[in-house]
Amino acid sequence: MRHEPVFTMTLAGLSLRDLEYVVAVADLHHFGKAAERCAVSQPSLSIQIRRLEERLAITLFERSARGVLLTPDGKRLVAQARIVLQEAQRFIDLAQGLAQGQADLLSGPLRLGAIPTLGPYLFPRLLRPLRQAFPRLQLILHEVRTQDLLEQLRAGEIDAAFLSPPVDAHGLVLEPLFFEPFLLAHSPGAAAADFGRLTLDSLPAEGLILLEEGHCLRDQALLLCSRRPAGSAGRHATSLDTLRHMVAAGEGWSILPALCIPDPDPLRDLLRQTPFDRPDVGRWISLAWRASSPRPWQFRTLAALVMDCAAGWCLADGRRLGRAMGGGVEEYGAEGPGGEGQEARG
Repeated sequence: MRHEPVFTMTLAGLSLRDLEYVVAVADLHHFGKAAERCAVSQPSLSIQIRRLEERLAITLFERSARGVLLTPDGKRLVAQARIVLQEAQRFIDLAQGLAQGQADLLSGPLRLGAIPTLGPYLFPRLLRPLRQAFPRLQLILHEVRTQDLLEQLRAGEIDAAFLSPPVDAHGLVLEPLFFEPFLLAHSPGAAAADFGRLTLDSLPAEGLILLEEGHCLRDQALLLCSRRPAGSAGRHATSLDTLRHMVAAGEGWSILPALCIPDPDPLRDLLRQTPFDRPDVGRWISLAWRASSPRPWQFRTLAALVMDCAAGWCLADGRRLGRAMGGGVEEYGAEGPGGEGQEARG
């Protein structure tokens, strides 16, 4: 006579630690490596997972000599286990925030991301001021493209991110920090011959060099140059530093954000960066975090420090970078940033 399995699990018999074990094995496909991640012995981890499977009356893992695979039922349950663990971490973060008080300074680990066209130039300017203002802060830095950054932010893999709107801001808060102007990068002899009085309409039809696909700066540059024929824009660079060297080598011209220009510039004899005649040619930089985060006051504290620092930064042509001021900027007067589904700022 065949007996159907009976589900007997209750909340009293469910442990968050058991869920951590299950997720670790699902991630690593190996009981030994999962045990190392969880800082327990492999027999203990294996026994706990086996007991959990018995209580659930479901086999989570397919075990063989070649490795460990999730069963179809296991995949569904592991996906839910990840959500439970994320919510448990939110509970802990909220409790810590309440215990410390909202006025407490930034402290402990902070996983902070940035887009690649900003991080290498923004982080070096911020590290010392952050260290001085918040000595107990432990920064963990990431640099990935916008779409990956948004996915990591929503998944809880990072806490906050520096990016450039517009982006799909559903479920996020975007705090404008400053407006970064764009400069035209060209060879020293090209300005008078090809560009004349520098306006968007006077950009040459040929020679544009862009970053490779996936960079938001590429899309912004194409938007500015939408009236220009594609020309030789099939040539791409993998980074802003590579792009600058291509222009310095006489390969063409490009549009660069002001913060990427070093001072002094080792390419100053081979490369010119010329400002546009309009103050609104550039991009907004914002700090983004999850609207559900229990630590909004910490991120706004961070945003305030970045705005104060940015107000004192000089650009390659001697101007100062404008800071966000009530939907505009002090110096450049550009319109505020936008984003799909952007949360209202408090």
